[in-house]
Amino acid sequence: MTSNEIVQDLFLQSVLSASTDARQKCMELIDLAERSAITSSQSLPNDTKIHLSQQQRLLNCDLASLRDASRESIFEVRTTKQSTSEARQEVDRLHLRLQNLYYEERHLRGEISACESYEYVILLIDGFFASKFSVQHSHQYQQLPLIPVEEFLRVQPEHSHDDEKSLMFARINHELAEREALEQQRQGLLKMKQSLIAENKKRKDDLASLDKDLETFIDVRMGNRNVSNVVS
Repeated sequence: MTSNEIVQDLFLQSVLSASTDARQKCMELIDLAERSAITSSQSLPNDTKIHLSQQQRLLNCDLASLRDASRESIFEVRTTKQSTSEARQEVDRLHLRLQNLYYEERHLRGEISACESYEYVILLIDGFFASKFSVQHSHQYQQLPLIPVEEFLRVQPEHSHDDEKSLMFARINHELAEREALEQQRQGLLKMKQSLIAENKKRKDDLASLDKDLETFIDVRMGNRNVSNVVS
């Protein structure tokens, strides 16, 4: 494989061509000098001198072209280095941004996983009061015991044209409001229960005190009757 087949850049091909021409002219000058048997005591014919002078001028032109190509290649290398440095900085910036996105993705996935594994409590209602608790795991908003969409839209028809996300938010907010209202009712019933328990306890205490007074009264009556029988 020749150098022209290896090197595909047009500028480098021109440099190789100029260097090949300069090398060829140098070899021609050496051959011409050897054929003319140049020595310090022998002078060259005029036509030989003219030919040598022409070849030297041509060689100088090729060498000047090579020097120009060398300067141009140096400038091109500097430009390429600068472009490479700028491209490397851009790649580093994009890589850092990608790493930040990966970190943010891992953080968000961790938050989602934490939300999905969040423990929540279901109250098992016995009569009017919650007497049992059941702890559930893997809480997801899709698994919330919401009322059906049709029933929700009958209650709040203004959300009939909402998209799926807005409709889910509205259903969750409605469920929250309903649960808060039920919680207030539960608290009220709990206070009523405590009040009834206190009142029942008070009545039991009153009945116990009345029984004691009644027993004391009976004992006093029986004592008086016994005394009356002894006197008579």
